[in-house]
Amino acid sequence: MISIYHNPRCRKSREGLALLEGTGQAFEVIKYLDDPLSKADLEAIIAKLGLKPIELVRKNEAIWKSDYKGQTLSDEAIIEAMVTHPKLIERPIVVNGSKAVIGRPKELILNII
Repeated sequence: MISIYHNPRCRKSREGLALLEGTGQAFEVIKYLDDPLSKADLEAIIAKLGLKPIELVRKNEAIWKSDYKGQTLSDEAIIEAMVTHPKLIERPIVVNGSKAVIGRPKELILNII
């Protein structure tokens, strides 16, 4: 099953959702700000993305700038920051089985469906 981790207030996330809707594929929408990810779920997504945790952080968010910017953080601390403040997670993330991609640009989503 395809899943999209979606923030309806984000233009890029809405574009990714629209692209998925246009494929005719079945998928589920996970509004991760309403239903935050657990540490284990986030770690699994990061592994599927093949990224370092810092690469999934939205570094222009106010909470990152005020609480974390300029600090030397371990991967675990970065993951904890995203679990505590899900707004820090880059979006949209689309997962299909063992594959995942950040849908920026949205066309990257097509690589895994």
